[in-house]
Amino acid sequence: MNTTVSPLAGKLAPASLLVDVSRLLAAYVELRPDPAVPAQRVAFGTSGHRGSSFERSFNEWHVLAISQAICDYRNCNHVDGPLYVGIDTHALSLPAFESTLEVLAANGVQTLIASGGEFTPTPAVSHAILAHNRGRAAGLADGIVVTPSHNPPDNGGFKYNPPSGGPAGLDVTDWIQDRANALLEDGLKGVRRMPFPRARRASTTREYDYREAYVGDLGSMIDFDAIRGAGIRMGIDPLGGAGVHYWAPIAERYRLDLTVVSEEVDPQFGFMTVDWDGKIRMDPSSSYSMQRMIGLKDAYDVAFACDTDHDRHGIVTHAGLLVPNHYLAVLIDYLFRRRPEWKAAAGVGKTVVSTALIDRVAKRLDRKLYEVPVGFKWFVEGLSDGSLGFGGEESAGAAFLRRDGKVWTTDKDGIVPALLSAEITARCGKDPGKMYRELVHELGEPVADRVEAQATAAQKARLAKLSPAQVKQATLAGEKIKRVLDRAPGNDAPIGGIKVTTASGWFAARPSGTEDIYKIYAESFRDEAHLRAILQDAQRIVDDALK
Repeated sequence: MNTTVSPLAGKLAPASLLVDVSRLLAAYVELRPDPAVPAQRVAFGTSGHRGSSFERSFNEWHVLAISQAICDYRNCNHVDGPLYVGIDTHALSLPAFESTLEVLAANGVQTLIASGGEFTPTPAVSHAILAHNRGRAAGLADGIVVTPSHNPPDNGGFKYNPPSGGPAGLDVTDWIQDRANALLEDGLKGVRRMPFPRARRASTTREYDYREAYVGDLGSMIDFDAIRGAGIRMGIDPLGGAGVHYWAPIAERYRLDLTVVSEEVDPQFGFMTVDWDGKIRMDPSSSYSMQRMIGLKDAYDVAFACDTDHDRHGIVTHAGLLVPNHYLAVLIDYLFRRRPEWKAAAGVGKTVVSTALIDRVAKRLDRKLYEVPVGFKWFVEGLSDGSLGFGGEESAGAAFLRRDGKVWTTDKDGIVPALLSAEITARCGKDPGKMYRELVHELGEPVADRVEAQATAAQKARLAKLSPAQVKQATLAGEKIKRVLDRAPGNDAPIGGIKVTTASGWFAARPSGTEDIYKIYAESFRDEAHLRAILQDAQRIVDDALK
């Protein structure tokens, strides 16, 4: 496995690394996918369909086909309320939005787009869907977010959120994916479409103030009185993402000492420092991508950033960037102690690759642990009915209930966990970094790592089907193996890979759902040497599987 860190990592992106936006946009229209080539078909991973127009994996034809497939799905399933559409700041998002609206208008779908052409964070779309559907049994709304999340600037992405407000489940995405590919194979003959100017003027197209609706409701999530009363100084870097114009209104409405470090929007993301592998990636959980904010750590009591569609968070304290897994554990420990109106039976949701420190926190809190495969869709039902107080995944994605125990969003929300870091600092008198140190002093400190490597579609498929029977070893890093899982303990759903656990460590291996890579996650509650031994054994198991 090649995990060599690029010499560019952590440095400002050089001009040679910046995407040619005009070529990218031309390729979106001019290059057509060949549905006979697997990499050029519609493929919904853990967060929708993603790709690059250069590689014919995210082009106009994909968006037209997916949009029509969603219209067909709505008709078959009697979803006839408004459809909320949001976009992020990637270069391909605007032309993809235009293609989407051309199809939605031609199909007569009531479509709500952001007022004034504003960018829209993923959580604002989920919030809008749930707000419309509250108390309704008919005329239910759903949504589309045009975003590839934190992926590189040459990427485009497309997510569908059904009336539940969160990411669509496999039954929905498989249906849409199959229908879209059938449309591609048929040369888009079944796609209804009208020119964008007509679609924009159509009676079914209306504007909606996502920002006002979302920002105005944040008081139901965060104790702003405590933050304001403690005089907490905050800094935010939107990383040029969809929430770039949300933070100043948040500061003004709730009278916060909040500085927006930059409101620059650049489709090349030339202001970013380069990620570990030499790519530009707007990942707030990466210390390489977060160099600008880490450099300002002493200027604020707590600082934070969000990714391009603002469904992920990164927290910076005086000690530096807080590892996402560490902050999730702090969040859970804080929230379940400070939200008395939550149900006593409300559980803790985590993915199979999130830290086992969460297991220890949940046990100490006497809360049920709900461990599921990677993908936020597994938390939607629990957040909706309040049986989960919190759902989080190791890649800095989380959502939790309102202060009164009712649902907020059923998709990841980067804005709220970011603001909660200030509430924690205000109410506890110490920042989340110090809270984490206290937590691990009591429960044990994990050391963890994640390694990635390129993988072909065939290799990813083999890894996804790896079974417990294929693991012949009795020990992992010299310790007896307790469990070998290919299904999640919380809901018995396939994890699309394998997880091996011992008394003081674990590893999980799985293919990426959105990139041509596989990932090995590992954690030890002993030390760094033990972690390296776990990774070495894990690599041997994965290599055998990929042969």
